[in-house]
Amino acid sequence: MGSPIVADLLSDTLTRPTAAMRRAMAEAEVGDDVFGEDPTVRELEERVAGLLGHEAGLYSPTGSLANQLGMRLHVAPGEEVIADSLAHVVRAELGAAAVFSGITSRTWVSRGGLLDPADALALVAVGGGPYQVGTACVVIENTHNFGGGVVQPLGAMQVLAEGARAQRVAVHLDGARLWNAHVGTGTSLAAYAACADTVSVCLSKGLGAPVGSVLVGSSAQMAEARVWRKRYGAGMRQVGILAAAGLYALDHHIERLADDHARTRRCAEALAEVASTAVDLDRVQTNILVINTSETGWAAKDLVEAALAQGVRGYAMGPNLVRLVWHLDVDDAATDHAITVLRSLLAQGASTPTT
Repeated sequence: MGSPIVADLLSDTLTRPTAAMRRAMAEAEVGDDVFGEDPTVRELEERVAGLLGHEAGLYSPTGSLANQLGMRLHVAPGEEVIADSLAHVVRAELGAAAVFSGITSRTWVSRGGLLDPADALALVAVGGGPYQVGTACVVIENTHNFGGGVVQPLGAMQVLAEGARAQRVAVHLDGARLWNAHVGTGTSLAAYAACADTVSVCLSKGLGAPVGSVLVGSSAQMAEARVWRKRYGAGMRQVGILAAAGLYALDHHIERLADDHARTRRCAEALAEVASTAVDLDRVQTNILVINTSETGWAAKDLVEAALAQGVRGYAMGPNLVRLVWHLDVDDAATDHAITVLRSLLAQGASTPTT
């Protein structure tokens, strides 16, 4: 058997509620949310909507459902959503938009997830009548998961929003890690969210809640989304117990994301010293570090297995890419351990044949 896991960098979805968060959950005032009577849920929805500068919010058990509801609001069956080819909504939500909503999709190829509004706008197709599928929504992801945690520039988002709205095409922002973009750049959450008609934000990644996301938009949109949430089987009862964790996270876990970013950067710089081609420091902007193993002597899966045997868990994103994600359960000591293990393995890699 390998060593116990010291640095679990598989994902920031692994975070566990702190003792104080658990107390907040245990003491939450609750009601039946299907009837709109859970005061803790209502407080969370209103607070997130206010932070993002939108009229209303809707609590969702998952980020994928929040995204699916957002797209369903904008795109009728047979119409299309467009996104970049690495986007979570087209790569990691198991075709839900097609299965549940009859939505078709097309993608543009981005440079590692970084938004170029010209690429997106060039793909928009409207006015095709009975001859061509019409674009109804563009999806932006910020930060970008499969892009290695890169932050979308606000200016690029604004250009895209202006161009899409000029053609009466909606914009949905998958902001699962929008908190990280905000902390990493100092740009307000509302400034990012102003670029989209609907926005989803996740509470169960860097913010450390055990479950939950919030979708925001207009009051009318959220009323419709509430209907679709029930249709999709996600009407919830005394869910304020979970929403309380989200409220606690908003109070205590946003600014501390800077610690995750600093630890990620420290590891990236340490690995770049022994394998300069493995880490693109310009792309290490938040809490995600991607190691490119193509010139290290390692295949991604083999590096992941070797690191796990020494107590460091990561994720092989493909044949030559390993993803590491920092979160509130990975402290300085765990980061030090990850640096020691990964530096040693990468240094050895030059004499290790890939498989």
